Amino acid sequence: QVQLVETGGGLVQAGGSLRLSCAASGRTFSHYAMGWFRQAPGRDREFVATVSWNGGEVDYVDSVKGRFTISRDNARNRVYLQMTSLQSEDTAVYYCAAGGTPFKTHHSSQYEYWGQGTRVTVSK
Repeated sequence: QVQLVETGGGLVQAGGSLRLSCAASGRTFSHYAMGWFRQAPGRDREFVATVSWNGGEVDYVDSVKGRFTISRDNARNRVYLQMTSLQSEDTAVYYCAAGGTPFKTHHSSQYEYWGQGTRVTVSK
């Protein structure tokens, strides 16, 4: 069992930066791929970023490539999403997820555990 708690959301101006953090409980954190997803108002949840169990492989949705960076610290049971050059289109609730696989994946169906989300609002 893994429990996930996201922090770091907030209100930021366009062009600004935020760092989201996800704290995981459970001894097997390092066995899982981790992902960040987001859901904007009136839209479906979408994949944002994923990292493999050891941090060696990452992947991003095209719209955030070059602006967002996912990383993990297995010793601290943390996964992070560094977001820069934020745009109004990035406004959403961001969710951390732990996968049922150790390999990076953008498929939400492969993630077993989800956090409650943290809201990011980017003002123009």
